[in-house]
Amino acid sequence: AIILSGVVALTLTPALCAMILRNTHGKPKKATALDKFLNGFNNGFNRLSGKYQKALGLIVNRRAVTFGLLIVFCIGIYFLNGSVPAGFIPNEDQGMFYAIIQTPPGSSLERTNQVAERLQKIAEGIEGVQSVSSLAGYEILTEGTGSNSGTCLINLKSWEDRKNSVQDVITELEKKSQDVTGATIEFFQPPAVPGYGAAGGFELRLLDKAGSGDFKKMETVSRDFVSELSKRAELSSVFTFYSASFPQYMLHIDNDIAKQKGVTLDNAMSTLSTLIGSNYETNFIKYDRQYKVMVQALPEYRALPEDVMKLYVKNDRDEMVPFSAFMRMDKVYGLSEITRHNMYNASEISGAAAPGYSSGEAINAINEVAEKTLPRGFGIDWAGISKDEVGRGNEAFYIFLICLGFVYLILAAQYESFILPLAVIFSLPAGIFGSFLMLKICGLENNIYAQVALVMLIGLLGKNAVLIVEFAVQKHRAGEPVLKAAMEGAAVRFRPILMTSFAFIAGLIPLVLASGPGKIGNRTIGSAAAGGMLFGTIFGVLIIPGLYYVFGKISEKFVLIKDEEENPLTEEIDHNV
Repeated sequence: AIILSGVVALTLTPALCAMILRNTHGKPKKATALDKFLNGFNNGFNRLSGKYQKALGLIVNRRAVTFGLLIVFCIGIYFLNGSVPAGFIPNEDQGMFYAIIQTPPGSSLERTNQVAERLQKIAEGIEGVQSVSSLAGYEILTEGTGSNSGTCLINLKSWEDRKNSVQDVITELEKKSQDVTGATIEFFQPPAVPGYGAAGGFELRLLDKAGSGDFKKMETVSRDFVSELSKRAELSSVFTFYSASFPQYMLHIDNDIAKQKGVTLDNAMSTLSTLIGSNYETNFIKYDRQYKVMVQALPEYRALPEDVMKLYVKNDRDEMVPFSAFMRMDKVYGLSEITRHNMYNASEISGAAAPGYSSGEAINAINEVAEKTLPRGFGIDWAGISKDEVGRGNEAFYIFLICLGFVYLILAAQYESFILPLAVIFSLPAGIFGSFLMLKICGLENNIYAQVALVMLIGLLGKNAVLIVEFAVQKHRAGEPVLKAAMEGAAVRFRPILMTSFAFIAGLIPLVLASGPGKIGNRTIGSAAAGGMLFGTIFGVLIIPGLYYVFGKISEKFVLIKDEEENPLTEEIDHNV
């Protein structure tokens, strides 16, 4: 867009000016309503320009005023940066959300399906819900399967057909589903970026770094940690489905006795797997239809856990040996599946930032709780989009510095001076302060959208400063003193700066007032850009002439490179000097 606008400004705009503008000097103007409005506007703007020039006469040559304002803005940026919530990518209303169902360990698939169908009927009666799909035996959060887990996918109507947001629907569904007993139900939105984890909000892993292998202790620590997290005001909907209470049977095989019986461990387990779990062998065709041959013990021989001990396996002498001859079975409790993260036994914990808090504040709260409450040998690690947010650190700050560095080098090449570009660079804090102040007023967070707006402001506000400094440099080279050149440059460029800046701000108003899908991102980037442009323009036209006066005086006294000239290279080419 910037490249295209530059091409248009250099090619089509001059042609349009030649076509539209007419020489009306000395000709009487028609007394139309438009002419009267334009004359009134011009007269009012001329009065404003006169007041502006008087104000410049009072502050341009006063270094204390110029740098005093800069210091105030820098202090304001420091405090606002600490008070504006930090974030990464905000969760938007995507028109759907998930419900995860967990019945007690060992529950049958039928019981889980009953809970899922009941939740489905409740959700279908809520205003704004378009359709609900339920699935028992599958849990979308960890993509795991189990008879005690289920998932409901709730699709909402389009924004035009509903008044409530996805968070409103979730809150209402949480209240109405409290009567559903015998199951734990958690609701969450899809991730902000598809593929970055399975859910919106934060994802973390509780790690058993000591490698104890004690799953029961891991369950206790995990539930205590979730309980402590739920007490923090910054967090909401914190949950974990880690459980070491699934009823299981542990098979103990006496290998010495098995060898005496002529049974190998591999053969015994393979036979048991076939008899209990079935095994596909071959196909056959009958009546033009293909059938699969599945080998498995009849249902009456595998109805009860004790029936396992009554099954037989063939030994190396083609004799049938009962499993009870070399194996015993104990009832135990354990995990339905073992989850590992970086080779550590791990418990997955999910949740979201509470309303009014950012994801950055939620992450800080989790780190504080983990440091205070986790016992020795346990730690946390992040997953999904939370891992990128934590790993990003102060990356945005360094990117901002790199952008400033490029701007400075380009301006140094244009002015052939290492001093004059500082007048442009030091004019930016006013705009940055305005961005943070607008975010604070609107209750938005400093996320990736706000940082894009800040990078964009470097170019836009720098352009305003370049307009003034460029003209002042030309006037100074023509023989004008630095003070007079600064004031004339500001006075001449005052109108184009205000017109372009306020036109840009007017274009941002729809983003600032955005609603519907993507409104948080639109409001963030619109508010940050509009606030920065407003403050940067109003205070910039007062600070930039004073900055040029300061650095122009320094540039006169100190030559940093041999044969340095402060007039731009473009002026040398245009005037053949």
